[in-house]
Amino acid sequence: MTDRQQTEHVSFGAPDETRTFPHGHVDLVKVGGSEIGRLVLQPGWRWSNDVKPAAGTDLCEAPHFQYHVAGTLRIRMADGVEFDAKPGDITSLPSGHDAWVVGDEDVVVVDWFGASEYAK
Repeated sequence: MTDRQQTEHVSFGAPDETRTFPHGHVDLVKVGGSEIGRLVLQPGWRWSNDVKPAAGTDLCEAPHFQYHVAGTLRIRMADGVEFDAKPGDITSLPSGHDAWVVGDEDVVVVDWFGASEYAK
């Protein structure tokens, strides 16, 4: 049996790509055959205000699997379910949601799935 996994070491301090949008940015790194994103969202950021114009959809259609590092992110799903994600939380979000920063602290999220399509 051959081990095909390679040793890799990457850093969000030197991302492969950075995408900026009003009130935030996403840094993308390629590792293990995947793209992982770190979103930094500033107070005042709201998907429907700051990313919707570029996405061209009514709601965020990128699914996400995220670890919340800092700040509070309020998420509203298309079906009306709404909740706050805080540091230490993990969220799995299907397509069809809006989100916004609550409070005066930056939101930092590591997105293991969906970041490669974010703000594209």
